[in-house]
Amino acid sequence: MSSLNPNKEKTVQSFFFMIALASILILLMISIFLFMEGLPILNHVSIKDFLFGEYWYPTSDPPDFGIFPLIIGSLSTTFVSAVLSIPLGVMTAIYLAEIASARFREIVKPMVELLAALPSVVIGFFGMVVLAPILQNTFDLTTGLNLFNASLMLGFMSIPTICSISEDAIYSVPSNLKEASLALGATHLETIIRVVLPAAISGISTAVILGMSRAIGETMVILMVAGGAAMVPESIFDPVRPLPASIAAEMAEAPFRGEHYAALFATGIVLFLFTFSFNLIADYISNKYRQVGDSTL
Repeated sequence: MSSLNPNKEKTVQSFFFMIALASILILLMISIFLFMEGLPILNHVSIKDFLFGEYWYPTSDPPDFGIFPLIIGSLSTTFVSAVLSIPLGVMTAIYLAEIASARFREIVKPMVELLAALPSVVIGFFGMVVLAPILQNTFDLTTGLNLFNASLMLGFMSIPTICSISEDAIYSVPSNLKEASLALGATHLETIIRVVLPAAISGISTAVILGMSRAIGETMVILMVAGGAAMVPESIFDPVRPLPASIAAEMAEAPFRGEHYAALFATGIVLFLFTFSFNLIADYISNKYRQVGDSTL
């Protein structure tokens, strides 16, 4: 077999290196810009008051820049959506990879993945127009735009990511591991629980964390259905305002390079650190529990 000309091979390597370098530089420049625009808020408020302050009134006199209710809003919606989406996503992945027929899997998996292509504004519109009145009438609420509504919509958006990546991880478990378990007398269910899931835990964990990362960073859905109240929720039916919603709702009204402007960018820094942490955890888990091919067999 002929190999590439050394000069051509070097050119291809340089081309891909430049693409990778450009991606890194773009991300670095965005991060630098974010911190440059957000850190000046510390000239007006301490880190403690900013992160743990209970009041977000950026246009009052004097203004209050406490984002603690916004952080709780983001974490609570992400947590409730995780409770709803993780079992559904993982169990659907198990069914598609281990129980469903090949023909059924070929039909259903693309449909599940197609859900990820739905525009977030469409999902938010459904939650606002259809689900909100149902919640309001069913539970006799003041408004159906609340934490629970937002969590349902975020869970709906996270399921395709969790299901698709988990199904790939489960399906890629070597067949000889499953066959050995069945040969020793284990049932199909016991094989799934004790062999397949532990072997695929790396991919499943990564899928879950990436799904939650998408949920905590989603903007349009929570802007439309979370209720927009910057307060610490006392129940799942209280309106909330997560971090992305505040940035999207107020940035157009914030005076350029003013205190409010800097506070919104600092809020973006906090959100960036949350999502960055999620991705670091996913990468750590993926590397820690990754199967090492034939060396594990």
